[in-house]
Amino acid sequence: MTAMTQTLSELKALLAETVVDPALLEALAQDPRVGAQHLLAQYQRRQAEAEVEALALVYRSRYERELWAQYPHVAGIDEVGRGPLAGPVVTAAVVLPHDFDLPVNDSKQLSHRQREALFPQIVSQAVAVSLGVADNDEIDRENIYHATELAMGRAAAGLRVAPDFLLVDAMTVPGPYPQRKLIKGDANSISIAAASIVAKVVRDRLMVMYAGCYPGYDLADNMGYGTKKHLAGLAAHGVTPIHRMSFAPVRAAAMQ
Repeated sequence: MTAMTQTLSELKALLAETVVDPALLEALAQDPRVGAQHLLAQYQRRQAEAEVEALALVYRSRYERELWAQYPHVAGIDEVGRGPLAGPVVTAAVVLPHDFDLPVNDSKQLSHRQREALFPQIVSQAVAVSLGVADNDEIDRENIYHATELAMGRAAAGLRVAPDFLLVDAMTVPGPYPQRKLIKGDANSISIAAASIVAKVVRDRLMVMYAGCYPGYDLADNMGYGTKKHLAGLAAHGVTPIHRMSFAPVRAAAMQ
């Protein structure tokens, strides 16, 4: 059966398979049907996008590939939640297998749906995943930067497989770990990117839960950041037990 004798639905199914026969593509290129040419163009576009993503993944794994020969268990570490007025800072440490090929990237560059889809895949495929948390009281006591470092240290120490080396997004992790600080690490390292996704999903879910406990601050939407609705909530309802008193807008609201 040639491409021209097959229905468009049959061709679409064949083009969706993992391996596509080159002869089918050659025949499809000669198919005069507009729908067939549309299917071919779609396939070629998907292939081009896949090639670009594959090259990007190779680029974002360059630090891991340099380290794996000497340090088999490289952990990427990232944080989410340094800027909000409420809630904890959440950090994650992730050790990836050497054949990891999910299209991870900086969590801020991904949609909510993309993060939610990648989260269970990262957790199931990773060699080890661990979280570290610093709540608002610790943030007030230690300052946000140091509290984040401490939370990162907890994430690294909690890994069920001890890391040989850490790749960290622009910070230093306390502890006896050889490590490398990367600027914009979540866009330059698959391990840090995976950690950023894990930390973001976990913290977002936590803030949605807090929104049910403390209505009136729009926490499920702003995740604790100082949006107009959040500031209006502070003015109307005052501070909650999860607000960071060391942050100026919260301190100002507490004095009203």
